[in-house]
Amino acid sequence: MSTLATPTSADLFEIRRNDAPVPDAQREEALAAPRFGTVFTDHMARVSWSQADGWHDRRVERYGPLQLDPATAVLHYAQEIFEGLKAYRHDDGSVWTFRPQANAERFARSANRLALPELSEADFLGAIEALVRTDLAWVPGGGEKSLYLRPFMYASESFLGVRASLEAEFLVIASPVGPYFAGGVRPVSIWVSETYSRAAAGGTGAAKCGGNYAASLLPQQQAYDKGFEQVCFLDAATGTYLEELGGMNVFVVRSDGTVATPALSGTILEGVTRSSIIQLLHDAGHRVQEESIALADLLAGLADGSVSEVFACGTAAVITPIGRLGSETFDVTVADGEAGPVTTRIRDELTDIQYGRAQDRHGWLYRLA
Repeated sequence: MSTLATPTSADLFEIRRNDAPVPDAQREEALAAPRFGTVFTDHMARVSWSQADGWHDRRVERYGPLQLDPATAVLHYAQEIFEGLKAYRHDDGSVWTFRPQANAERFARSANRLALPELSEADFLGAIEALVRTDLAWVPGGGEKSLYLRPFMYASESFLGVRASLEAEFLVIASPVGPYFAGGVRPVSIWVSETYSRAAAGGTGAAKCGGNYAASLLPQQQAYDKGFEQVCFLDAATGTYLEELGGMNVFVVRSDGTVATPALSGTILEGVTRSSIIQLLHDAGHRVQEESIALADLLAGLADGSVSEVFACGTAAVITPIGRLGSETFDVTVADGEAGPVTTRIRDELTDIQYGRAQDRHGWLYRLA
């Protein structure tokens, strides 16, 4: 764990305070019942980059609109990446985040794939620390509340032409949040898309970029229209193997105690929550298999009882039980009304670590304030 006893890269950020912050009463009202990604804090962290000057002008400034030229590269060529992590207030008032180094590493990998400049881990962590310390009053406490942090980078050069941008902007914005799904932890319904794919071999599936999510929106809307809450994609090559949901990884719990999750193949995102769950499952004595999971085998396992639970995971939703799977050709119940025992136990253990209620034996927590 980090401490606050020594200077950090956050000290390199100039603090340009908002001269018209949200009034205390309005902020407290927002923190009392936060809605995911709809209210934002008073400030944002920012670092600029150009090919000539490298990374420069590290600052925390007033949250507000970005001024973009109509020819800004990101608007035409989607050269953009992002991350997601949370700040948690512990009972003693201290504020921590969870495995931010892993997010920084993935952010650098995404930048490389999208031909954007790689940001150092020090700047990634420094921007988060500087913003959270500046907007500390915005970190909610109690229940399953947190401050969601959204680092992102976009191509900011103004030009039309298919080449990598020579300028970029990195920012971090923050939003107080509660549970991702309305109603808290409960089994959700998943539509399995047998028409659309999220990513293909050699594409950007392993990068956290907006284009991957844009491609998921139409099938997601179709899922909504059919009464489902999320969509699950199959592999693009054969259309037979599970890959991931629009924004979450998926796990299958078998009745013999083994747990399976789709192997990292370059077409799915290497989730920080995913890897943490794998470690916690190992700790609990489960055999975890990272492998190809055929949809047909999953359905057969649900029918004969050899599959007992299915859950999805990600930073925003943490761990979410899956209660129903459907498509044009099937509709099956996985869990009726509540999460299974493995899902519940691992979710509780993970959130207890994040909120400081359990021992952080893997050194995953990073102190922000």
